Amino acid sequence: MDQSTPPNRLTDRKRVAIVGAAIEEFLAAGYDATSMDRIAARASVSKRTVYNHFASKEALFAAILHQLWDASRTDHALVYRADQPLRAQLLELLGYKLRFLTNDVFLSLARVAIAAGLHSPERARDMVARMDEREEDLSVWVRAAAADGRLKTDDPLFAALQLLTQIKGFAFWPQVAMGQAPLGKREQKRIAESATDMFLARYA
Repeated sequence: MDQSTPPNRLTDRKRVAIVGAAIEEFLAAGYDATSMDRIAARASVSKRTVYNHFASKEALFAAILHQLWDASRTDHALVYRADQPLRAQLLELLGYKLRFLTNDVFLSLARVAIAAGLHSPERARDMVARMDEREEDLSVWVRAAAADGRLKTDDPLFAALQLLTQIKGFAFWPQVAMGQAPLGKREQKRIAESATDMFLARYA
């Protein structure tokens, strides 16, 4: 090991290399054909090093999706604010989600995940559960607004899922399943405004 490189920085560099190699492998070969051996070889690290960072291929794939999600957001956009209009907050929140859903790498990996899930319902459930962890921000926001008396719902999770489904119907499924181009800024704005107004007409 290079004595001038701190161990934690070297570890971080290896993790970045592993994630980058995994993305390339998943996109090139698909989920099932990708192995931890191939990822290790592409990243120029040992297989043991890969497992030191990620317990399984499933965990590595989930980490990639989470990393893309984290890169697409800023924390201030995810917190309910009692002193600000609901519409402005929702437009901001949905704007971040729409930008995330137009990420080319994410859409490509989503196709990989869906194709893999078709052959294994158990794997599909696991992937959905892992992704749901990162969609919790919307249900948290809805739950906070409902607790504050500004939304009328006894099932915030259901209401949040309704809203998210509206967004994905335009900005995710057509791109993943039918190869449509990602939405442009004008289309994103239109969809965010329409979904927000429909949601507030029902729940505000």
